[in-house]
Amino acid sequence: MMIRFENRPVGPAPALLAWRTASSGPRPVVLWFHGFTADKGTHRPELELFADAGFLAIGVDAAGHGERRLVDFEQCLAGPPEQRHRLFLSLIAQTVAEVPAIIDGLPQNADAQRIAVGGVSMGACIVYGAIAADCRIRVAAALLGSPAWSAAGGGPPPRPGLLPALLSITAECDDVVPPAAARAMHEELASHSRSGREFVKYREIRGAGHMLDPRDWDQAVHEVSAWFSTHLR
Repeated sequence: MMIRFENRPVGPAPALLAWRTASSGPRPVVLWFHGFTADKGTHRPELELFADAGFLAIGVDAAGHGERRLVDFEQCLAGPPEQRHRLFLSLIAQTVAEVPAIIDGLPQNADAQRIAVGGVSMGACIVYGAIAADCRIRVAAALLGSPAWSAAGGGPPPRPGLLPALLSITAECDDVVPPAAARAMHEELASHSRSGREFVKYREIRGAGHMLDPRDWDQAVHEVSAWFSTHLR
């Protein structure tokens, strides 16, 4: 089935849109956020997978990345680790702050009542912030990310009664974004009966590091796609 791609802004952010041309009418939306130093085009295969599943898949250039890459990005990356980390946190916060405007700017073929967000690494950190920033998000999936990224120790998740269907996948041996914070958050959510097992899921890939091997990555992305389909249909 034919998948169409189009580069265009969505709200304040440059974006890459993908959708199945044979379908008509408003489509449920997946907003997808990439990792640090990457861009929206990095995840073209994932956008194609989501589009083939019937979604309007939107890869977003995070603040300071892609079409709006900082002019001194390489210089910042070559600086001290503390400088690099401050930049990382700042760009997450800026992107999270844009999420409501991105949703406001969804195209006409988007079903604004069925919105999912997903992302990997830095993008997953953005996901955790996004679900606290905009209650219109119904489904979320965070791969290899952490909710503990803000200066206050992490953008706290919404109250369980307001939590969207949330899938978190981490890697047991991840020394770039350790799984402890996401694991602890899910343990806390599990203690609230209203969260419901069917709406909150945590999986830790045993023995894996931050860079998943192709088999683990493929399984994780297909699990995300199935999660979106289950909770947005």
